[in-house]
Amino acid sequence: MKVATLLLILPCAVYACQGGAPSSSDTTTVTADRLGLQSKALNPPAATATAGAVASARRGYFGDAASPSSPEAEFGGASADHGASQTSTADDALQNVNAATTAAPTMVIRTGQAFIEVDKVDPAILKIRQLAAQVGGYITNSSVSGGRDQIRQATLELKIPAPKYDQAVGSLSTIGKVETVNSTAQDVGEEFVDVTARVNNARRLEDRLITLLNTRTGKLDEVLRVERELARVREEIERYEGRLRYLSSRVATSTLTITVHE
Repeated sequence: MKVATLLLILPCAVYACQGGAPSSSDTTTVTADRLGLQSKALNPPAATATAGAVASARRGYFGDAASPSSPEAEFGGASADHGASQTSTADDALQNVNAATTAAPTMVIRTGQAFIEVDKVDPAILKIRQLAAQVGGYITNSSVSGGRDQIRQATLELKIPAPKYDQAVGSLSTIGKVETVNSTAQDVGEEFVDVTARVNNARRLEDRLITLLNTRTGKLDEVLRVERELARVREEIERYEGRLRYLSSRVATSTLTITVHE
């Protein structure tokens, strides 16, 4: 009898020393952990699938998901890196504009108009031509009006190097009695900086389009579309550069219109 009782007590004591029976919460935790492991095994992380989709999009040069604002998108390009590239391009353009604004010299177009009373028009015209030669300028337009019985009048337009403009105006008194002199100064520095930035942006676009032509062997209509866009961009570049040349010329050369009358 004592041996049987001892055999019954011993397993219970050993069980109690090990912490007793597991609670329902412990059982739930274990079950949940096992289910979680099964779930992870059945459903791999979505990042792997996403990375594969992005890689696939990057491999496709003429995909449907590209940004429509880029030449790659308009002509079929698809790249997950293009958005970052556009942001970088915009930042670079802004930095170029800021740098140009800071470094750009003052650009002023000076024009003037003078009215002078003289005894005789013909000698006055000769003096005006001599004045233009003295300041390194030249006459672009001239007109003479009035006949034998009318008051004669002559108007001459001079192109003068900008640094010599004040000297030319100061020498008008050698021609005759100066009645009025009107001078204006137009600052075109801001426009010059703006057009310069447009040229730089257009050239970057031109480079990207050239890259498209050199690296893409797609359908003929896609290639033709890129070529048409490239031609359009180059026309813009020529127009912008023409405007820059015009502004530079106007700034470097002032205009003085002189009217003399008897």
